[in-house]
Amino acid sequence: MKNNKINYGWIFKIVLSTFIISIVFTLISEIAIPNVTIILGIIICIIFIAIGVIFDMVGVAITTCDEKKLHSMASNKIKGAKTAIKFKKNADKMSSFCNDVIGDVCGIVSGSTATVIAIKILEKTNFNELVTTVIIMGVVSSLTIGGKALEKSFAIKRSTTIVYHFSKIISLFIGE
Repeated sequence: MKNNKINYGWIFKIVLSTFIISIVFTLISEIAIPNVTIILGIIICIIFIAIGVIFDMVGVAITTCDEKKLHSMASNKIKGAKTAIKFKKNADKMSSFCNDVIGDVCGIVSGSTATVIAIKILEKTNFNELVTTVIIMGVVSSLTIGGKALEKSFAIKRSTTIVYHFSKIISLFIGE
């Protein structure tokens, strides 16, 4: 029977990392957006959406990739493969970090960025406040959800390749 013990250490780490990442992303958004043009604000918002979608894809790929292929790559001394194996062995934690921490924080920050963009648009036009805000939030939500829906099947079909490339990038920072 599986151990159903709650890992409070992991929960603490995930809550703390969410707090820190949320603060960093929000600071970037709050400092940058009010001082940029509407177009640059939209680009920043799209970047936050893209980061969320990409990390959601990585989280899905980690949970569905073939560990045997990663071991084969590691035995051939392919850089990043050992990191990929570590990620796969901790798929529950990696998926939670990628999908929930990064993905959800990006979703929240892109929403607050969209609010600032709506305010900037309303300051420069005499558009209806409700209509402007609803349309901008609808666009941001649909890009986020649509992007995540689009990447899911791709992440499942190309999971090992995605995990390998992600791990190769990460291994540049943590060494392998």
